[in-house]
Amino acid sequence: MTTRQSIIKGLSILLFGLAPLFGLSQQAQGETVKPVDEIIAIVDDDIIVRSELENEMMKIVAQLRQQEQRLPPKPVLERQLLGRLILKKLQLAAAARAGINVSEDIVAQAINNIAQNNNLSLSEFRSTLERSGISFQSFRKGIQEEIIMQQLQDQEVRRRVRVTDQEVEAYIARQANTVGERSAYHLEHILIATPEAASPEQMKRAREKADAVVASLRGGAAFADVAITESDGRQALEGGDLGWRKANQLPTIFADLVISMERGDISEPIRTASGYHIIRLDDYKGGDRKIITQSHVRHILISTNEVTSNNDARIRLEQLRQRIIGGDDFAALARSHSDDKSSAIKGGDLGWITPGALLPRFEEEIAKLSPGELTEPFRTEYGWHLAQLIDRRQHDSTAEVQKAEARKTISDRKTAEEGELYLRRLKDEAYIDIRLSDS
Repeated sequence: MTTRQSIIKGLSILLFGLAPLFGLSQQAQGETVKPVDEIIAIVDDDIIVRSELENEMMKIVAQLRQQEQRLPPKPVLERQLLGRLILKKLQLAAAARAGINVSEDIVAQAINNIAQNNNLSLSEFRSTLERSGISFQSFRKGIQEEIIMQQLQDQEVRRRVRVTDQEVEAYIARQANTVGERSAYHLEHILIATPEAASPEQMKRAREKADAVVASLRGGAAFADVAITESDGRQALEGGDLGWRKANQLPTIFADLVISMERGDISEPIRTASGYHIIRLDDYKGGDRKIITQSHVRHILISTNEVTSNNDARIRLEQLRQRIIGGDDFAALARSHSDDKSSAIKGGDLGWITPGALLPRFEEEIAKLSPGELTEPFRTEYGWHLAQLIDRRQHDSTAEVQKAEARKTISDRKTAEEGELYLRRLKDEAYIDIRLSDS
């Protein structure tokens, strides 16, 4: 135990030791006694107090009731929530050590986005929170902490994940042989966790518990109720619901299994480094081809700098536009005048463009055109452009989309798996003293 941990423990003992005396003194003076906030866990150099747990309890109880979900026994719910609070404390402390901080502007933008997604102004959103019993400051702090923890995951986990072309090709080949017509799955999940380097006895107890859970589920127990009560997974308090996942985005440990499962099936326990997983296949969907509209585009770019002002660039492009309308060759002018050297040597040709590949402003201008038409000069962060739409086509981009999705899926899988191991390492390496009773 560190010196600071000893101090915290000493202070907590001192507070509880003095509380009765302080209370007697207050009563003797006829004043109202205010209870001391009970310390229910020590996490390295930090503490978790009863009021923090109760605040989380109020939020999750309201959420479960809104979803018409049966509430688990209070000790079970407290255990789940305390586990979340401990992980949050550990992640925030790790983020602080790593120098991760979130500016006021980023938090404000995140809250504005949430309000807009709910079709509310910021003031309306604040009022809605307050009517629900949630203070705006508490909500804001929660958003800030979520962003910090996400940045910690990005820094410590996601940025270290690498996906090779060979992995992508192997994944696509494997999916082609196994997935068939199923394109998406709705899964529910329970994790019976085991500690890192678990002993044979610990693994035996975990397997016995997992077997008992499977037997209970196959006997008719509601999956959501069992998940809330028994699961150590991140989605436990959401009833273990993993939501809809595309077939090529399933966690590695589930991919082979769900192909042969039917709706409502419960898997046998699946062992991994983090414990035993149990899944239920709620539903699945068929697959579709990826048909998109591509645009064949060419452009001339005039960059602005100390010599060329915005006005100069715009005037030059207006003059070039008039020359093209008058019959001059676009490709020849692009080779002579464009500052985009990579496309200039090809006469300004950008090739067939998939939606989302260009800057939003560029795509907005191209969307206004019919084949053969020119834009007016327009500005982006790279300078001023004159663009021409050569043609449009419907393109089956299934292969390209498949590769992009495969790369993202493998990356997400590796990140999720490494993220779970990272969180477990944080927990295993921490000093944690839980003082929460089951009463």
